[in-house]
Amino acid sequence: MNLTIRDIERIWVDVPYREVPARNMIRELPHWTIFELCKVTLENGVTGVGETMCFYTWGEVTDESVNHAMGKVATEVMWDDSIGAGLQMALFDAVARSIDVPIWHLFGRKMRDDAFVSWWSIDMSPDDWALECKDAIAAGYTSYKFKARPWFDLDEQLRTVTAEVPDHFEIDLDFNTMLNDSAHAVRVMREMEKYKHLKIYESPIPQGDVAGNKYLRAQTCIPIAMHVGNPPLMTALTEDVCDGFVVCGGASQVLHEANIIAEANKVFWLQLVGTGITAAWALHFAAASSHARWPAVNCHNLYRHQLLVDPITVQGGLCKIPETPGLGHDVDWEVIEKYRIEPIAKPYPHPNLLIQVRWPSGEVDDYAHGLQYWDDFIGGRRPVFSPGVATSIVADDGSSTWQDRYERASRKPSWIMRPN
Repeated sequence: MNLTIRDIERIWVDVPYREVPARNMIRELPHWTIFELCKVTLENGVTGVGETMCFYTWGEVTDESVNHAMGKVATEVMWDDSIGAGLQMALFDAVARSIDVPIWHLFGRKMRDDAFVSWWSIDMSPDDWALECKDAIAAGYTSYKFKARPWFDLDEQLRTVTAEVPDHFEIDLDFNTMLNDSAHAVRVMREMEKYKHLKIYESPIPQGDVAGNKYLRAQTCIPIAMHVGNPPLMTALTEDVCDGFVVCGGASQVLHEANIIAEANKVFWLQLVGTGITAAWALHFAAASSHARWPAVNCHNLYRHQLLVDPITVQGGLCKIPETPGLGHDVDWEVIEKYRIEPIAKPYPHPNLLIQVRWPSGEVDDYAHGLQYWDDFIGGRRPVFSPGVATSIVADDGSSTWQDRYERASRKPSWIMRPN
């Protein structure tokens, strides 16, 4: 059995969003539709496939990593996280197919037959969040990770959504540190506790604020999750700053961190983001990780197609662990060819987009792209989760008024408040 790498083909695709994600992702993440697939062929004729979300995933595949891998035995290089997401995934897929086992056999002992998964979306209006919840429930999901943002009225969002979902439906609020500090965070977190569907608060304030995060844990009954890495994992465990973790990265890193977290008897979720290809990859880590007990976040629900012949299905919030060789799913090459594109530079910020944040006072902030309002709110130049605030895209009506607003928003270095 010859596991030497004979060929590595790289294919770029642009996978369209579903309707509701499309009209919201455009504000900040239009480039999340761009992927590079790696198709690895071994000397034994077996192929494996992996993917990289080009402008997000933890590690891109470079010409250097491809040249480094070519001609080597796949098992010599596949544990090296520095080769990039898509190439590493493809090598594991090819090796596992070569020995006729699922990838999780290469990771360790199987811990479960199925794994919890979560629906995901960017921040949205209350009505769009409600639409996504309906789709999630119809697809068999029981958990949803929401992006909690101070340019929307969080109370209105949750009031709208929780009125429509069943009692067993669980919500994770990811603040991405938008609560800024413990002084603001305690107020918002306690107020939101009235919604019984809330099961996790993620990264409410800067993760490096060890004292602040320890204080927050003592102020809420809802578990707090933090990304591994800041503060360092051993510091987070020693100081007991959170109840569980978010784990992402390459195979060696994920399994290493999963074992440390398990030794501390903490829980985590896997956050490996992409289409159905990456979602399938994540299931193998869940199979071999005893403490991957929170629903995984893969974001494959965003897209019109999972890029798989047989899409991943969810029942009662759970996905079956693959039992067939490799990833356990075959890639749909006809769809790949349909979405195929030439490699491109990062398409961000999105051109000709006017975003307005409307305050209950009647004033309006104009922005040309999401990075601007992120900077304003993270920098503490805007209120922290103010009731009545709303954000929307202002359609280009061809008028000089729209163009003037857009140009002024594009030029502003930090912030300007414009009377309504």
